[in-house]
Amino acid sequence: MSDRFRYGTSSWSEKGWIGPFYPPGTKPADMLSLYATQFSTVEADTTYYRVPSASLVRGWRAKTPAGFTLSAKFPRSIVHAGEGQHPDGSKVLAPEHVGPEVDRFLEAMRELGDRAGPLVLQFPYFNRTAFTGLAPFLARLGPFLERLPRDFRYGVEVRNKAWVGPDLLALLKSHGVAFVLVDLVYMPHPADLAREHDLLTADFAYARLIGDRKAVEERTTTFDALVLDQGEKLERWADLLASIVPRTRETFAYANNHYAGHGPATIRDLARRLGDRLGTA
Repeated sequence: MSDRFRYGTSSWSEKGWIGPFYPPGTKPADMLSLYATQFSTVEADTTYYRVPSASLVRGWRAKTPAGFTLSAKFPRSIVHAGEGQHPDGSKVLAPEHVGPEVDRFLEAMRELGDRAGPLVLQFPYFNRTAFTGLAPFLARLGPFLERLPRDFRYGVEVRNKAWVGPDLLALLKSHGVAFVLVDLVYMPHPADLAREHDLLTADFAYARLIGDRKAVEERTTTFDALVLDQGEKLERWADLLASIVPRTRETFAYANNHYAGHGPATIRDLARRLGDRLGTA
């Protein structure tokens, strides 16, 4: 596979992977180092729930080899900011509320050094009580992106499908921030969006195969094997990425367990299909 395409999973700590992916008896402390023998990149889902300590991030670096890349999500306190289920639009990205948290997060992630991958702002769905529309959201997002230090790469994921269009994409492109390509049950497939828009807004691309949590959890809670056939969607992904990878410095893709039941098998399947198209399998 081309060095331009880096693929892995959304986290590495799933207990159900012991046996089908990790050797039997693997301890949690050994999972990341073993994971890094199989894939060259991973997305840290854990950072969404809390800012990691500097010592924890140093540990991640120590457990991975040169050339490995760890991407991470901005904490929920920054992109959601609500105490309960619903986001607090008055606090999302507002510097007076999230500034210190942003600084702590970035300071911790700098411990990755050359292992640092893109940092993703994964926004929830915003109803009109949070933001009355796209314009006020972009008015908040633009200054926030402007303030971010340039020693990291960034991506933005939105879950309001009506917001995906020229205004959002132009703003991201002006800051060199990637529009995150997300395969999520209530969002249009990125291949559909690509028919109407140029989705590349940075010199790298970032894809997330998330899927339908409810549909998968009706079939499994162990995530040790595939339980859904996502072949048709993966074919569309492979076609889309085959057109994107040659236009980027790097393309990152991560599969969640909730996409088809077992993240490692899903992302390997996608990599194989893409390799067939690029002639690098």
